[in-house]
Amino acid sequence: MSEEDDASKTEEPTGKRLEKAREEGNVPISQEIKSLLMLVGGVISVGMFAPSVASDLKTTLRPFIARPHEMATDFEALRDLIAGTLAEVGLILLFPITVLVILAVLSVMGQVGFVYSPKRAAPDLGKLSLIKGLQQFFSLRRVIELGKSLLKLALVVAALAVVVWPRLPWILRLPEMETVAMLMQVRIVILFLIAAVVAVMLAVAGADMFYTRYQNHKKLKMTKQEVKDEYKQSEGDPQVKSRIRSIRLEKFRRRMMQAVPHADVVITNPTHFAVALSYKMEDMEAPKVVAKGADLIAKKIREIAEENDVPIVENPPLARALYASVEVDQFIPPEHYRPVAEVISYVMKLKKKTR
Repeated sequence: MSEEDDASKTEEPTGKRLEKAREEGNVPISQEIKSLLMLVGGVISVGMFAPSVASDLKTTLRPFIARPHEMATDFEALRDLIAGTLAEVGLILLFPITVLVILAVLSVMGQVGFVYSPKRAAPDLGKLSLIKGLQQFFSLRRVIELGKSLLKLALVVAALAVVVWPRLPWILRLPEMETVAMLMQVRIVILFLIAAVVAVMLAVAGADMFYTRYQNHKKLKMTKQEVKDEYKQSEGDPQVKSRIRSIRLEKFRRRMMQAVPHADVVITNPTHFAVALSYKMEDMEAPKVVAKGADLIAKKIREIAEENDVPIVENPPLARALYASVEVDQFIPPEHYRPVAEVISYVMKLKKKTR
């Protein structure tokens, strides 16, 4: 990735980008956290299982050392002997290895949770390319990883030196001590060394976790154009959506205008609002708004009403209330029954007089 690409990625990754990265297995996993847990697990396994494992291995491998001349030398016998020995050794080491595997899995799940990525697990033939392999080997990432490894080694050596140097005089006198005292002192030194290494690894793992998350977040950042493209893919092209809304609005207005000639009354503001009502006593439980509009649309509704002899009643408060609270093709709410009933009653009396 070039510096120009990094500079252009100024936008935070979207939820869709993060979800896609997770599906592809592109999640920030610190290998140092895994190494730390494996180290701690290894120390615990050695402390808990070393005596029994050593005893079982000694029993299993003793014939190879004590009585090798008694073993059969034909192919089938050697094959069965080696297979049986490997199976016994595998069973002896099964529990300690299982502990290490569980710790390795927990180290990953503790950082990013459960991630199922078939794409990441699928074989990639491109990785077999010699040229790509050399490019990755000499990439900046490899240089950074090498630097991290050297720094970690230097820190471990420094920690060991801090532990060993003050105790160097009596370490040199260990051969002069009695066996029990010597073993006790060696045990203390080993515990201090393990504690120093674990402390260094803990600090390195913490720093590496933050660095890995920072690098992954930086890599997932997006350019402004990528954000726009993603929005178009998920939400649709804004221009197309605007055009669709315009078409739907035009169809809606045309349908309203077609309903105005069949309305029973048009209530106006008189110029800013117009609401056309239809009420068929035998079919409707309440009057229904069949068209409404403001300004130019209100003017169009009044013109159509005049052309089709639909009564127009000026009632500004009622017109504003109906326009604000009732949508087209909805019945008027109960709070408007009385004023609307008065208007309809007036219109019916007007029609009777006209007849």
